[in-house]
Amino acid sequence: MSDHMRHITLKSRPKGAPTPANFEMQTSDVPIPGKGEVLVRVHYVSLDPYMRGRMDDAKSYAAPVPLGGTMEGGGVGEVLISHDDGFETGDMVFGMFGWTTHAVAAANTLRKLDPTRGPVTAALGVLGMPGFTGWHGLNAYGRPKSGETLVVAAATGPVGSMVGQLAKSAGLRVIGIAGGADKCALATDTFGFDVCLDHRAHADARSLRTALKKACPKGIDIYFENVGGKVLEAVMPLMNPHGRIPICGMISWYNAGGLGAGADAAMSAPALWRPILVKFLSVNGFIISNHWDQFPKFLSEVGPKVQSGDIRVVEDIAQGLESAPEAFIGLLEGRNRGKQIVKLI
Repeated sequence: MSDHMRHITLKSRPKGAPTPANFEMQTSDVPIPGKGEVLVRVHYVSLDPYMRGRMDDAKSYAAPVPLGGTMEGGGVGEVLISHDDGFETGDMVFGMFGWTTHAVAAANTLRKLDPTRGPVTAALGVLGMPGFTGWHGLNAYGRPKSGETLVVAAATGPVGSMVGQLAKSAGLRVIGIAGGADKCALATDTFGFDVCLDHRAHADARSLRTALKKACPKGIDIYFENVGGKVLEAVMPLMNPHGRIPICGMISWYNAGGLGAGADAAMSAPALWRPILVKFLSVNGFIISNHWDQFPKFLSEVGPKVQSGDIRVVEDIAQGLESAPEAFIGLLEGRNRGKQIVKLI
């Protein structure tokens, strides 16, 4: 085992979109686990949009990454040393290791994985936080009913693709919105969406709304909100009475900084609030970390569907820890097709 590890730290806070200069690769001694801890050699690192918010020094539901601190995030790796009876050398585990080659973690924060039941990378996407976000938000706040119409953006990402596939299996008409013709083809051909619209083909919300109106002749009953921006503006006037809007993110505004607080959003408060009032809409923001008590139910329900192929999975895998910053920047710009992962070994 090497005596050294590599990890990527936050060198500076971005002003607008992150750049490679905001990150720094560092080398340190491999940490030694204490009682009740394990040392893990990380094999895969997850990249997710929420990490952009952690780069800002802004008050939120979680503390920001400190300057000089390792970029945080979920990972999958192999136990090298265990000082806990629940884990053995060679076990594959999921934990919040960060952008690093090695990590020490408390055993009670780890989830043991079974490589014989499918790729361990599923714990970072379809059977991890993103998939769980889609499942919980749709069921708890979307309350889907057969025959309804659902719209979800970032349609081929791990959240959007989960939402769309679950809604389709429940008998809904599913409309995706994605960036680029190739992603739209992926949404319909692989994930089974009824229609997918390319938001890049529309210069403004009005144009996108016209296309959405054609795709949703009966209006929109559920809008799963994960992007904000032009898509939100296009959707709101088309919502049906008693429609539901689960909100898990607003990626189009994250690069404005301050968790989107500085975004130049064209939609005025009256234009947003009036349809909520007069159409009796239910709008529910949620942070998935508040709902981990539902995670076992999610795994028991969705795990078999992933194994059977009823839930399809697409992963984008970058190679090497050094590729993480550029892959993350690409994620925020919509360059990824599916779940973005970095393979370390």
